[in-house]
Amino acid sequence: MLLRQVIGNVFRRLRRERGITLRELAELAQVSVPYLSEIERGRKEPSSEILAAICRALDLELTDLLAEVQFDLATAVRSTLPIRLQTAAIRVEQSAPPRITSTPRAYSGSAEAFCLVA
Repeated sequence: MLLRQVIGNVFRRLRRERGITLRELAELAQVSVPYLSEIERGRKEPSSEILAAICRALDLELTDLLAEVQFDLATAVRSTLPIRLQTAAIRVEQSAPPRITSTPRAYSGSAEAFCLVA
């Protein structure tokens, strides 16, 4: 995930939480609606001046924006990490098949059962 995408997602989320339209935010920040839309969709990398203008328009400190971005990035990274099993600590053991005592015909043939032991 690119930084500009995370920044755009944060701006869009905060704008919607505040009930501000894209047009209203663009006017407050003095940027064009298409450009702001591109930022929110993560297609444009805004300059520090544009970031500051959007933050002012949202009544948001730049440090708060960066904290939101950091949280979203950390969450995204955690959700994409593969789960790794410690396979060296797992062994396969053969166990006896379960006994069925109801009738002799209910269980026939040879079956093998395995279990993982950690």
